[in-house]
Amino acid sequence: MNALVALCHFCELHGPRTLFCTEALHPPPPSPSAQGGAAIPGDRDRDADREGEGLTMRANSSASQRGEMCDGCRSLPASHPGFVSIDDETGIRFLSHQHPRQPQLFSVVRQACVRSLSCEVCPGREGPIFFGDEQHGFVFSHTFFIKDSLARGFQRWYSIVMVAMDRIYLINSWPFLLRHLQLTIQSLQSTALKVFDNEQGVCPQRAARMNSVFSPTVFPHQRSGNAARSLTSLTQHPNLWASLHSSFSWLLKACGSRLTEKLLEGAPTEDTLVLIERQTEQEEEINCWEGAEGGTSMTQRHQSQNKMGQDFLCDDDANLDDLPDPKFLSLRHLRQVLGAAEFRQLVWHVLMGNQVIWRGADPGLIQSAFAVLKSLLPVGCVRSVPYSTQYEEAYKCNFLGLTPDVPIPTHVSSSEFIVLVDVSTERSCPISPISENDISSLYQFTISSANTQPTDKGPTLLNKLEVALSNKNLSVDVVSHCLLCLKEEWMNKVKVLFKFSKVDGRGREDTQKVLALLGATGLGEEDNVRLLKFWMTGLSKTYKSHLMTAVRGGERSPSH
Repeated sequence: MNALVALCHFCELHGPRTLFCTEALHPPPPSPSAQGGAAIPGDRDRDADREGEGLTMRANSSASQRGEMCDGCRSLPASHPGFVSIDDETGIRFLSHQHPRQPQLFSVVRQACVRSLSCEVCPGREGPIFFGDEQHGFVFSHTFFIKDSLARGFQRWYSIVMVAMDRIYLINSWPFLLRHLQLTIQSLQSTALKVFDNEQGVCPQRAARMNSVFSPTVFPHQRSGNAARSLTSLTQHPNLWASLHSSFSWLLKACGSRLTEKLLEGAPTEDTLVLIERQTEQEEEINCWEGAEGGTSMTQRHQSQNKMGQDFLCDDDANLDDLPDPKFLSLRHLRQVLGAAEFRQLVWHVLMGNQVIWRGADPGLIQSAFAVLKSLLPVGCVRSVPYSTQYEEAYKCNFLGLTPDVPIPTHVSSSEFIVLVDVSTERSCPISPISENDISSLYQFTISSANTQPTDKGPTLLNKLEVALSNKNLSVDVVSHCLLCLKEEWMNKVKVLFKFSKVDGRGREDTQKVLALLGATGLGEEDNVRLLKFWMTGLSKTYKSHLMTAVRGGERSPSH
């Protein structure tokens, strides 16, 4: 991550000062001249280190000559070489000095330091804040107080700032940075508090100050004498700067690796947007648990995180490989086992948004069936309960797996919006020997539904899918890509219908014209309309919000 972390301090005599700075240096790309013996990379690195050390010593010595540095303004002695850590995986070096090694960064960090300890402060003066611009970089700043028995108000003011040029990356890293910087700050504050309590126990400063004689001539000398306490003195930490170097180096490395950029060829699909929204909701829920008073235990939290992670990944076809045999391998395999007529009936219910119930003793087989059937729908339309010991209502899930002994309520079994697949091992005649994945020899499938509507007309998507599945010249991968194209085609039709009917509020007559334009009329028109309306519920919140904002913005703009 191209960023820099710095610890800043507000000195009572000299104002805001940078105490400690950690930056990441990426390895230079190999050049032909280096291979020819013109320069050695190791020599260049050592020269860069000496340049950084010289900058720190020059900054310290020049400030000292002007009398503008005290012990509270200085972290490392002028002769200290600083700290260096090397990431073996990437070759990135993390350098820590009192000031940045690059002169152009000195003014950037200096400005961030001044602003973080003067004008850019959150309410209460302690906490995180974000500021910056394109020219001087963007800053995530967290201000805090450290207890000091000799300071004015018995505390000194510090801040930790992260400076980067990428505003979006820094904002997206806000929860991560806040969580880990607070750990560092709490460690400093707790250590300093112990020192403060010990000093107050030996010599209480509040009573001493109240009993001392105030004099205009004595007061400046008192302030000058008390302002020169370093952070090392306040915490009594012998390896304070080495510890901060480790913390800041890890923060830069972890913050740079937690978010990665991906090249998207075109706009993200609706499935991608829905998955991102679900992941964001899960992260926000986890953060709420962490911030809640008297939150859940670590064991409960990890269990909840694992459960949400499984729910989030349940739509990934890769999970099919982890299921034990016997299992369904693809839509074509499911069609071969059930038969063409039963398969069409089952898929019709899936595409219409009806509840699909599988009841049997093999949870792996049922989960494999759901993994295959879920590929027919957009991710936003999938609500799954893989295996349960009790019936769940249709509004909770449209894919439900049940144990064999779970009874189906009467109002459910008589509903035309439910399809039940009973999986049994009873066969009319024993068969031996059989392969592990020969499902038709191991199980018997009975499909039942109260639906009386014919399923042989539509929808159009199902008709095209059956043509692809029945074509033996097409491999399973080709059929999967064909299904993906069909889903994208009909999702585009869903977007047009949503914009036309829900956003614009057009009448039935105009909607019928749009359906004809989309190719949803004619044979299987009723099924096509039901599919479009069901898939409309799977549109992402991002798309709906963007569409509503764009339409309202157009209504407010003056007409020309």
